[in-house]
Amino acid sequence: MKRYVIKRPAGATVLTERLARYREELNEEQFAVATAPAGATLVIAGAGSGKTRAITYRVAYLIEQGVSPARIFLATFTNRAAREMLRRVEELTGGNSNAWRRVWGGTFHRIANMVLRRHAAALQYTENYSILDAEDARDFLNVCVDEAGIDTKARRFPKAEVLQDIISFANNTDRPIPDVVARNYPHFEPLTQQIMRVDSVFMERKRARNVMDYDDLLLNWKQLLLEKPEIARLYAEQFEHILVDEYQDTNKLQAEIVDLLAVQHKNVMVVGDDAQSIFAWRGAEWTNLYEFPARYPQARQLRLETNYRSTPEILAVANAAIASNRKQFPKLLRAARPSLGLLPALVPCHDADQQAAFVAARLLELRDEGVPLKEMAVLYRSHYHSLELQLELTRRGIPYQIRSGVRFFEQAHIKDVISYLRLVANPRDELAWKRCLRLIPNVGAATANRIWEQIAYAPDPLAMVLRGDADSAATRRGNSWAEFRALLDALVTEERRTSPAKQIELILARGYEAHLAANFENAETRLEDLRQLAHYSTRYNSTEEFLAELALLATERYGAPQPVTGEEVVTGADEDEMIALTSVHQAKGLEWRAVFIIWAADGKFPSPRSLRDAEGEEEERRLWYVALTRARDQLYITYPLMITDYNRQTVLQRPSRFVTETPPELYEVWSLEEETAAPDALPEIKESEPGGYLN
Repeated sequence: MKRYVIKRPAGATVLTERLARYREELNEEQFAVATAPAGATLVIAGAGSGKTRAITYRVAYLIEQGVSPARIFLATFTNRAAREMLRRVEELTGGNSNAWRRVWGGTFHRIANMVLRRHAAALQYTENYSILDAEDARDFLNVCVDEAGIDTKARRFPKAEVLQDIISFANNTDRPIPDVVARNYPHFEPLTQQIMRVDSVFMERKRARNVMDYDDLLLNWKQLLLEKPEIARLYAEQFEHILVDEYQDTNKLQAEIVDLLAVQHKNVMVVGDDAQSIFAWRGAEWTNLYEFPARYPQARQLRLETNYRSTPEILAVANAAIASNRKQFPKLLRAARPSLGLLPALVPCHDADQQAAFVAARLLELRDEGVPLKEMAVLYRSHYHSLELQLELTRRGIPYQIRSGVRFFEQAHIKDVISYLRLVANPRDELAWKRCLRLIPNVGAATANRIWEQIAYAPDPLAMVLRGDADSAATRRGNSWAEFRALLDALVTEERRTSPAKQIELILARGYEAHLAANFENAETRLEDLRQLAHYSTRYNSTEEFLAELALLATERYGAPQPVTGEEVVTGADEDEMIALTSVHQAKGLEWRAVFIIWAADGKFPSPRSLRDAEGEEEERRLWYVALTRARDQLYITYPLMITDYNRQTVLQRPSRFVTETPPELYEVWSLEEETAAPDALPEIKESEPGGYLN
């Protein structure tokens, strides 16, 4: 076969002018990425180093070098990111809209859909297949459970949401379902064969109904490339240049697809930061980045280490923090910004209440100093860490927005457990009764309503149930109803009535922990929430006092009794004037002028679950690094010195190992004292000499 190469006009003058402009608009590191020669390239891009800018100029450079836009594959973390990059490419290449629109850009799933629509018949689909969203997929799974002949009443079988998570994790990590169940869901290990049977029925029914779920887009794309060589050759030839953003967050399936597409040209540029790989729990495989040089031995390495976000003092802490990870590409972030003369503040607090009071007070001071509320954020490892702070901000009327989920007391599992407490405290609480009744296995809304109708007009519905006078309304519920009655009986003992913490622990032990495991894919996280709720409740002398405080919070905050709702603003505040409260996972990619990291204590950050192996600890350290690098101007790290356990015993806490690994001279330690003269006075902040840790 004779090869003929189409020669294009050199346009040397135009290219020289454009390269000169690139040099003006990019730093040396970014310019090297944008203009890298053909071949495999690994770009280690530190936090705040302008990687999106470098990738955008890279696409524009390729087009200006004569590469057809249709031969460029650009995979991004979100479709929005791809659209923004390509709009900028349009500007850089002179507004040739036809050019940039032909780039294959978007998420892996979007590009997979584009490919599969063209070749659906090769996989026994038709091109008009439907894509199931998460809710539709769960409904479909419920049908498959019935079709597989699973007796969900004989043994507590995982709900559709949990099944979906098991199957999805197995697909995206390319692991067998038995391995996933054994490692992540050991309580369902006896049901592994039934789960695999449901998965088999699920796959068959989707193909028969001409539908795919989100994961099928990637699975079928890989299958197409492996089983249809003529189609694989077509795309291996077409995609002359492959660029992948956020490569550290790709899963094994996505990395395999990239390798299959790059087999011919090997012009694959992956951009990412191993120090910001924090999504292993959802299947991301950070070793895709770490092992890239082994898969592409000729790959060159480029680095983006100039940080445009943070001050030198903040970067010094971040660099020191991540240095303890053994598996990494060592890097040293350099600040492009000048120093503001502010060291990150390390603030030991007496307890969780003082921690919340300090954060709230300092937020208000910063606002008075000219930092808008929307330019400040509070970060935490787990959602329950925000409990005391949410209450403190509510009391002070400081508007805030939760970015890590709904408000603490609005979450389903919190409302479930509180409903048991409400029922015991007020036996005529209809909503609490109905919610608790629906938590009994095999009791639906209709049965719950029937039971309530029988006990509603009794002088004491709780006493009636405990005597067994409502058993007739709960026929055929067997042991489940008997266990519910036994739980209520245990909750009303005098000892537990004065200890909401003991009541919560009893609810967990008598069935609710098993309910979490069967119904929620993040059961361990929700269990942590409830244990923290029990910790918090120890400050109250009775269940009634505890419940009254929770109810009054809604009244004080909104002016009238009503349930606390998520994403709502305190009356009178500007819509965009809100503090951001967010988990670190949700904060990735964002930045604020002032950042507070709370609960920086061992056993809280890092989380205990993560310390089961060295890999887990290193991922937690990367999460800490992400938290530190969200701050632009000011950084505050706080932790309580003492907490109270369920038995109201004081437990001393140590600062996080991630704090003590950092040289103390990089912090300014603040000592807190509270004024007592005026009841509404804010805590006075007294600064201590830099150096040392308070334990």
